[in-house]
Amino acid sequence: MGKRSTGRRLAMQALYQAEISGLSIPDAVDNISEDENITPDAIEFAKKLGQAAWDVREKNDKTISNLAIDWPLERISRVDRSILWLALTELELKESPTSVVINEALEIAKKYSSPEAAKFINGILGAYLRK
Repeated sequence: MGKRSTGRRLAMQALYQAEISGLSIPDAVDNISEDENITPDAIEFAKKLGQAAWDVREKNDKTISNLAIDWPLERISRVDRSILWLALTELELKESPTSVVINEALEIAKKYSSPEAAKFINGILGAYLRK
């Protein structure tokens, strides 16, 4: 798996862990990656992207709430919200192609959530791009 793919996975896990445990994003990334053989570049990317998403999570929650019609934010799992926070932030940063960001978000959802969650996330991201 490439540096950015690994970094996105770590960043999503760090967002989830930070929300649950109150750890900082850098500490959460370090905690997650300590038992894995992950390159320093992937860890650095995860910390940068994860922190960026963490810093705008309230803004992204408002975006998600506006796009998830008839689906209250409280009903969206924390994993799925972490994936959405990450993807929305990366789309705003415009450092990666849109198709890559969406595809990576869907792959993370399929691995860490469910196929139904991937469809939901795809719908939210699609609606976001259309606006």
